Amino acid sequence: MTQRDKHGETEETGHRGAGESPTELGSDVAVHETAVLGHSHGDASEPTVLGDSATVRAGTIIYRDVVAGDGLNTGHNALIREFTTLGDDVLVGTNTVIDGQTEIGSNVSLQTNVYIPTGTTIGDRVFVGPAATLTNDPYPIRTDVDLVGPTLEDDVSIGANATVLPGVTVGEGAFVAAGAVVTEDVPPRTLAVGTPAKHRALPEKLQGGNLLE
Repeated sequence: MTQRDKHGETEETGHRGAGESPTELGSDVAVHETAVLGHSHGDASEPTVLGDSATVRAGTIIYRDVVAGDGLNTGHNALIREFTTLGDDVLVGTNTVIDGQTEIGSNVSLQTNVYIPTGTTIGDRVFVGPAATLTNDPYPIRTDVDLVGPTLEDDVSIGANATVLPGVTVGEGAFVAAGAVVTEDVPPRTLAVGTPAKHRALPEKLQGGNLLE
């Protein structure tokens, strides 16, 4: 890991390829030497911005035009693409992909092998379990449609290997069971189970917000 000061001026960033930009880093930021910050893209304009106390592990790539608050923590080989904003204390797990143009709140946990497509909105205190997949194209390469990712409102939990289809809103405090395929909006504080997912009353033991602060 490489330690950098408030302005990121003490040392160079990871491995920068041709045309990659400087970064704006907070204090107590640790970036592995094989991580890439400020990776360029076609319309790149702004540097990568990371707040205080970030940890970026080996193999992770963070594009330009990404802004993260304090406490960002990545696993190995994570990818965060351009025009993504992240709040404070966000975990981006090993091999997780955030494909850009995405808004993510604070106290969010994206576990290993999660896929977040372009156009997704994620609120605060959201948990997305291992290998969960969100999607944004209802008719892959068959018709020309706007790509719209899901919306996960505050305190949502998504179980391992669940799939959430394009444009679906999972309401505040809802719980999506492991392996579920969510094809329609899930009302707030509702349990979604099965393929396609059916809605049930949220058990008492699952009620209340996520403890991710």
